[in-house]
Amino acid sequence: MDATPGVQRVEDPDDPRLADYAALTDARLRKRYEHQHGVLIAEGPAPVAALVDSPYPVRSLLVAEPRLGALPDVVARVEAPIYAVPQPVLEQVVRFRLHQGILGCGGRLEPAGLAEVIAGADRLLVLEGLNDHENLGALFRTARALGIGGVLLGPGCADPLYRRSVRVSMGHVLHVPFARATSVAELFSALEAAGVATVALTPSPAASELEAIPAGAGPVALVLGAEGPGLSDAVLGRASYRARIPIDGAVDSLNVAAAGAIACHVLARRAGAAVTAPPAGRRGR
Repeated sequence: MDATPGVQRVEDPDDPRLADYAALTDARLRKRYEHQHGVLIAEGPAPVAALVDSPYPVRSLLVAEPRLGALPDVVARVEAPIYAVPQPVLEQVVRFRLHQGILGCGGRLEPAGLAEVIAGADRLLVLEGLNDHENLGALFRTARALGIGGVLLGPGCADPLYRRSVRVSMGHVLHVPFARATSVAELFSALEAAGVATVALTPSPAASELEAIPAGAGPVALVLGAEGPGLSDAVLGRASYRARIPIDGAVDSLNVAAAGAIACHVLARRAGAAVTAPPAGRRGR
C-alpha cells in the first residue's frame, strides 16, 4: 500500500498527522480549530472529488483502507498526503461511523469582497440569518445547478465551509464564489452601487407573484431569510421588489431551500434575463 505515491498507512488514532480530522462531531471545537488553522473538511466521495477539482488547496485525504482502491481517479490527482487507516481507526479519529470511508481536508482561501462577487455574476443569491448548515449547503448546490454566479451572506449566516454544509452541497459550495457582509446597509449599498435589482422572497400575500416581477437587462439578486423569522424589516425596506411563490393556503410557507430552488429555476427559465431595478424612490411591492 505504501508503494502507491502519496499514501501513508497510519494505525494510531492519535497520530498528529490526523489532527485536521479529529473530533468532527464536536461543533464548537471544530469551528475554532478550522478557523484557527484555515482548513475545511469534505466528507464522502462526491464532496472529496469536488474539493480536488476546486480552487481550494488539498492538504490531505483520510481514507479507510477498504475504500482506497475504489477511488483511483481521485487518488491519482492528489499530490498531498493520503492517510490510509483501518476502519476502526478512522471512526476513533472522527468520532462517528463513516460508512463512505473517505474525507478530505482543504485549505481555506482569503475571503472575497462583496464587489468582487457581485461583479462576476448576473444572478446572485443573498442570504440573511441562515444559521442552518443543511439549508445553507442545499442552497449552494442549487446555486451551482441553476446558474447563480455568487452568494452574498448577510448578518447571522453560518459558515458555508463547515463540514455539514460542504456535505449537503455535495461539495458544490467549493465552486460558487461567496462573500460576507457585516451589515444590511453594507450589503445593499454594494448591490445598489452595482445596479443589481433585489427580489426579496416573502410569503406575504401583499407581495407580487414571483413570475410577475418584470424582466429586464440588468443583474438580479434573490434575497432569502432564515426559517421562522424570514427577512428583517431592514432587508425588506431596501429590496427593489417583494415577491412570493404561490402555495396552497393550508401551508404558511416553504422551506427556505425549497423556495430558493424554485426561485432560481424561475430565473434560469428566463434564459439569463434579470430584473429591472425600479427608479430610486419607487419600490415594487
